[in-house]
Amino acid sequence: MRRLGWVGVVAAVGCLAWSGAARAQQATTLVEPPTPLLPQSFAGWHRDDSAAVPDMSFSLVNVNKDALEECAPQRSQTATYILKGRRVHVEAVEFNDATGAYSAFTLALRPGLKLGKEIGAATAIGDGGVLFETGSSLALAFPATSADVSDLTKLANTLPKIGGPRSQPPLLPTFFPAKGLATDSLRYALGPASYAAMGGMFAAGQLGWEKSAEAALATYADKRGKETLTLLLYPTPQIAADHTRAIEAQMANGVKARREGELVAIATGTFSADDAQNMIENIHLRTEVTFDRATPPSFEHEMQKTYSLLASIAIFCAVGTLASVLLGVFLGGGRALVRKMQGKDAVADVEFLSLHLEPQNPRPKMGPPAS
Repeated sequence: MRRLGWVGVVAAVGCLAWSGAARAQQATTLVEPPTPLLPQSFAGWHRDDSAAVPDMSFSLVNVNKDALEECAPQRSQTATYILKGRRVHVEAVEFNDATGAYSAFTLALRPGLKLGKEIGAATAIGDGGVLFETGSSLALAFPATSADVSDLTKLANTLPKIGGPRSQPPLLPTFFPAKGLATDSLRYALGPASYAAMGGMFAAGQLGWEKSAEAALATYADKRGKETLTLLLYPTPQIAADHTRAIEAQMANGVKARREGELVAIATGTFSADDAQNMIENIHLRTEVTFDRATPPSFEHEMQKTYSLLASIAIFCAVGTLASVLLGVFLGGGRALVRKMQGKDAVADVEFLSLHLEPQNPRPKMGPPAS
């Protein structure tokens, strides 16, 4: 019983020591709070959370919530800034990557906005506000006009920076032909909710979102009429082929569809059959490859390295030769100086070693044989 008692005491002490160490470890763990999404000031504007929020006719709050969730938002923040009596309210949302931010940007667009790239990767100005996408963030300033672009650019520079694959914009929206494109009609979707919110014409649940499908649509309007072009991008050609058959089953008469590898193009509207077919025939899949590692050195860079190596070798040889000459002069001159101090000639007499190979005995004389 006494032995068991000692075992119990040791176990109790061990538990107390372990719990104390755990508490000490927890007490010393430091968690750094995340950096605020919006700054305290920029370009002379100072944040004032006590200021009244202006009545906003243009707001990210009005964007379809389910569609916005498909863009993978990470955090959001709002702030009101004041400068010389002016107030501007800023709404900002940070997403997981640039693809999600661009999809949210197209979801927030309204007809009539002027699109450009004055701030970040995409900018829309109009309806009393300035909407811009930079990095993985989407921000809206209201009320604001094109005159505020310079100040808002400094605000964009304070938003989180990203790199690597997360910073790459989506490739699909770049496939749309420029001729006749209504730029403010371009929409990009990453899921069924965003596809439905942007006015997709096919059943959203049958487009293969669970297999990482992407969709984009835009409107073309010119003398030929009005046409809606839908582009779908899948991870592999096989997945694209499977869903193309499902899409063709939903297509009405006059709708043109074409698949090229992982890309599916569909045209529907008032264009003639030939014009619609020509439109989708001129859309071709292209691949862009990005590298996280450093790019291989160029030919000029390699030539520069070779030149530097050869120059270093030549300098080394020249220094070695000069050192040899100086060393010879020093040693030879030193020896001559020592001989002069000893009263001898500076140049030593030349001594030869001889092996005495000359014959020691006279050569015998051979006479004619005796008769």
